[in-house]
Amino acid sequence: MSDSVLPEDPARRAAVLTTCAAGAVGGAAVVWPFLKSMRPSERALAAGAPVEVDISEIQPGEMKRVEWRGKPVWVLRRTPEMLQAVKKDDSKVVDPDSNRTAFPTPPYAKNEYRSIKPEYLVVVGICTHLGCSPSDKFQPGPQPSLPDDWTGGFLCPCHGSLFDLAGRVFSNMPAPDNLEVPPHMYLSDTRILVGLDQQA
Repeated sequence: MSDSVLPEDPARRAAVLTTCAAGAVGGAAVVWPFLKSMRPSERALAAGAPVEVDISEIQPGEMKRVEWRGKPVWVLRRTPEMLQAVKKDDSKVVDPDSNRTAFPTPPYAKNEYRSIKPEYLVVVGICTHLGCSPSDKFQPGPQPSLPDDWTGGFLCPCHGSLFDLAGRVFSNMPAPDNLEVPPHMYLSDTRILVGLDQQA
């Protein structure tokens, strides 16, 4: 307020200023709970936070499951035989180079193995058809619900979609796309951070 608007009487001027200050404090007290309620809860913030994964104890051929943003994330440590199986499946999968954009693949995983390091596959364990969770079927060879020339991978039990050991969907399956590769990065040789990468 300018001096011309305030009363000339010092006592009245002090009363007007005190009333304005009290009104501002009262207004802030009313608005603060409303603004605070718009913030995400601690649980929601944690659900979207990156997840650190210790991969030091995963043996070759084993898979570790973690949760990120309410989704299952799989970290598979592939054996040399599994990596050879991925090569054999190149001609059988729909999108061998992960070029489709429905589930964009990070640039660092746009390769045959869909990974930063060939040994480790990091994918979201949700079928791209209707959101079921596939089962791991790493053992190669004929098995129920699998082709006779099965080289290992994942089977979605809901509608029979098959994915190879790089999470790539086989041709003529209900699932339209490869399993999603989440953003991730290596913090060290034994730790991966899922949900954040160096490009984020």
